[in-house]
Amino acid sequence: QVQLVESGGGLVQAGGSLRLSCAASGRTFSKYAMGWFRQAPGKEREFVVAISRSGGGTYYAESVKGRFSITRDNGKNMVYLQMNSLKPEDTAVYLCAAGVPLTTEPDRYVYWGRGTQVTVSS
Repeated sequence: QVQLVESGGGLVQAGGSLRLSCAASGRTFSKYAMGWFRQAPGKEREFVVAISRSGGGTYYAESVKGRFSITRDNGKNMVYLQMNSLKPEDTAVYLCAAGVPLTTEPDRYVYWGRGTQVTVSS
């Protein structure tokens, strides 16, 4: 099994930046595509971005293209989400997940972290 733990969330003003980290346990990290999702109160879980097993392929939601960037370091079992030009509508709990293959569908992700809160003030 894979254990995922997010960190790096916090409070930031609109226009600011934040970097989230997701640490994965186990030796099979490189076998999984990784994704970031977010969920705000009263809303459904929303796909944000995903990255392929090797890190060579990425797919971004239209709402974050040009502002967010995902990277991974398989040697460190880490995946990162760099968030720039943050907007109040980005406020949500951000969760990382592992799945196969690269997909935007949450049902295809079999391991999930508990999430980290990101709050963007206006």
